[in-house]
Amino acid sequence: MTQAEAVNTSANYLPILFQLIVAGGFGVGTIIITHLIGPKVKTENKLGSFESGIEVIGNARQPFSIKYFMVAILFVLFDIEVIFMYPWAVNFRQFGLSGLLEMFIFMALLLLGFIYVIKKRALEWD
Repeated sequence: MTQAEAVNTSANYLPILFQLIVAGGFGVGTIIITHLIGPKVKTENKLGSFESGIEVIGNARQPFSIKYFMVAILFVLFDIEVIFMYPWAVNFRQFGLSGLLEMFIFMALLLLGFIYVIKKRALEWD
């Protein structure tokens, strides 16, 4: 048996399997125990909807402007793109000139996307 074969035995994965069993058992056990010992009184107040202490008025399915979704999606999109800049900034000196050029290309694409959003007036409220 070579050293590489000795390193990759299934016995090395037993702690991970044990941790998964304990974590899963804890989750399932907690759900079962709380279901068995918890109170089972169902009143109108418990079954009613609750919104920050405010009584519910009207239908929750009212349509509203798509602009809310658009702003949220664009925020997530540009926020995730900015997150990719952090590892580059940490390793700035190791990447050298090629890393700098790649980041300029990335920033140019990010700027083009932002210009496209501005030209389409996706962030303007009517």
